[in-house]
Amino acid sequence: MMMTPVQWNDGSPIYRQLKERVIAMMLEGQLKPGDALPSVRQVAAEYQLNPITVSRAYQELADEGVVEKRRGLGMFVTDEVTSKLLGSERKRFLEEEWPQVKARILRLGLGIDDLLKGNDK
Repeated sequence: MMMTPVQWNDGSPIYRQLKERVIAMMLEGQLKPGDALPSVRQVAAEYQLNPITVSRAYQELADEGVVEKRRGLGMFVTDEVTSKLLGSERKRFLEEEWPQVKARILRLGLGIDDLLKGNDK
């Protein structure tokens, strides 16, 4: 698995951005249950990151149960990844992102028809 070029955002720690990128790849099906994650050294070299940064992102994924360490082999996507990620990502969206989106919708006076129609004129 090769990750695509990345532009890091100054507003969030890089390890967290890397973790979110791996999660997105899992949700989009680019990383499937049983797939190996690239090694810490490989990711660190590819993105010119400190290996500790990559390790921290991987450790958080392991702590959340979406990847597992296999001694001597590396990190692998768990079989339960889809259900765990969908649940946690939905919860995070509803608790953290949706309130901001909802507030902006209300500020702009948008109705359901506006939202469903989008940019279609």
